[in-house]
Amino acid sequence: MRTVAVAMALPCSLNRYLLLMAQEHLEFRLPEIKSLLSLFGGQFTNNQETYGKSPFWILSIPSEDTARNLMKRTVCAKSIFELWGHGKSPEELYSSLKNYPVEKMVPFLHSDSTYKIKIHTFNKTLTQEEKVKRIDALEFLPFEGRVNLKEPQHVFSLLEDYGLDPNCIPENPHNIYFGRWIADGQRELIESYSVKKRHFIGNTSMDAGLSFIMANHGKVKENDIVFDPFVGTGGLLVASAHFGAYVYGTDIDYNTLHGLGKASRKNQKWRGPDENIRANLRQYGLEKHYLDVLVSDASKPAWRKGTHFDAIITDPPYGIRESTRRTGSQKEIPKGIEKWYTEELVPWHPCLRLISNCEQKLSSHTARRLITMEKVKTFENRDQYSHLLSDQSLPYQGHNSFREKYFSGITKRIAKEEKSSQE
Repeated sequence: MRTVAVAMALPCSLNRYLLLMAQEHLEFRLPEIKSLLSLFGGQFTNNQETYGKSPFWILSIPSEDTARNLMKRTVCAKSIFELWGHGKSPEELYSSLKNYPVEKMVPFLHSDSTYKIKIHTFNKTLTQEEKVKRIDALEFLPFEGRVNLKEPQHVFSLLEDYGLDPNCIPENPHNIYFGRWIADGQRELIESYSVKKRHFIGNTSMDAGLSFIMANHGKVKENDIVFDPFVGTGGLLVASAHFGAYVYGTDIDYNTLHGLGKASRKNQKWRGPDENIRANLRQYGLEKHYLDVLVSDASKPAWRKGTHFDAIITDPPYGIRESTRRTGSQKEIPKGIEKWYTEELVPWHPCLRLISNCEQKLSSHTARRLITMEKVKTFENRDQYSHLLSDQSLPYQGHNSFREKYFSGITKRIAKEEKSSQE
């Protein structure tokens, strides 16, 4: 895995941009944006305003090119705008716009240009009359071009934030923003790469949106070599290949790896002869990025010493939806551990640094975490067993700990207790 330097010199003056974020996978959004900014020469600084769960984020980014590159990758953000003004009321917004440098506006407002203004509201719907009224109130801006609603050269947006509570919508917005639209994100990838449309899938095929998020967290880029040690049906390889990486995977399940045996789809008994990982990449025009897959036991690595991959992206098995086979030493699983997760259970290794740790809720009593780590030093012989010497590795002995608890009745008891506490 590569070592990526995160400290870098920044221009003295950064432009401010407004990100419109999607309202899903909330914990994954910030690490994705941070990773992509780092990948394209930016850095997430302390003056960034992310507003927690709000879809409106204000970022300082070195250039418009960086902003466009960010949007060519992100699936967590919908759109990005060059921010011209911001206020908590119309009066504050207009004052902010009047203070925005005219020389930055002029290139997009001259007489030979065409434009349109769009109104976007979050958590409230406006009538057409209300939208027109808001657009007319912006007549003080030095627009000299012609309005073109179908194919404008420049698009401007007025965005109003009415908070997160649909049951308590305020009369007036909490924040109002105005800016020039720069680019949209890659939200369409979620649909175009949907598992429902994929040729070869299994019971645990990774959701397309999460696959792209994981590839972005891993800063996968063109010509990287990406490895998935629990490759399954190859969903993570598809996302990495889409971003230009060459992909390779291993799995212990021969039938899944080579697309043999019973099918996972409803009303289909057996898998077809061309249902395999290579065929999935071929479906999306990505076959040239396919290196190979290998039947292998992850508990017994078959690799020579040295650096082989730029990124390792994987979704380890939980042992609760697909049949699993365990090899290697049979260590005793600690009993009586009621707390499913603590920070001490996060994997640790002297060669790796924790970048982010995000939770995805699966149900009222289960969740999984996306953990991103970065290589910070070259592996040495003395590092081989150092992580086993740490006390934090003792309470957790692989996915079987989760599997045993899941089937022991603890999940039902937790759900019952939560239901009782809410009554």
